[in-house]
Amino acid sequence: MCKYVLSFSKKGYIKYTSHLDMQRLFKRAFRRCGIDLAYSQGFNPHPKMGFAQPLSLGYEARGELLEFETKEPVSKSKIMDELLANLPEGIGIVNFGSILEKKKTVAAAVISAEYEVTLPFSRVDDNIEKTVENYLRQAKITAFKRQKKSKELKEVDIRDKIQKITLKYTEENDVKLMVLLDCGSRSNLSVELVIETFLEFGKLDVERHEIEVCRDKLILPVDYGIKWM
Repeated sequence: MCKYVLSFSKKGYIKYTSHLDMQRLFKRAFRRCGIDLAYSQGFNPHPKMGFAQPLSLGYEARGELLEFETKEPVSKSKIMDELLANLPEGIGIVNFGSILEKKKTVAAAVISAEYEVTLPFSRVDDNIEKTVENYLRQAKITAFKRQKKSKELKEVDIRDKIQKITLKYTEENDVKLMVLLDCGSRSNLSVELVIETFLEFGKLDVERHEIEVCRDKLILPVDYGIKWM
């Protein structure tokens, strides 16, 4: 078996395609361009293919990671040209590489994620830099997280899961928060909780529908073995 990972972007209207539909979309694209995916064993076999982390509906992305296994080696041109041709508008392939043996899955290895949160400049005051600084100075940032099983809201402290927040401005006069968060099986934080608590802390008159989110990249440990082609 051969193990690979590809990095892809997701922009435009395709951002409204769900996680499960994205899995079906890539599965069909692999089949159409003749890539023979490896399958699991057992009563209900399924293709050995999976995303490193689910991407929330409505988010764009620049560097999502898809891991997959094939029965035979796959060339870079097969992925970058033929697979891309079988994917819908809005999805681009950024990079492609092979995974070295005896490594944990990409999903298990991801340690953090960087998000680009775009706020409309007209709704942000001149003290936004100070607001970011003071927000991060808090020893505790309280948010309410819905529990998966009970569906109840539980008060949690998210401060230690926020690694970094920086500001940048665009030519369109928008303000972007570059938010680096814990992400993965060991520690994980939704950027939605950061957005919610930041708006409340800064008393910013911005509605959630005015904010756009792009997951800029998923970050793996520096020693994770991928040979990019």
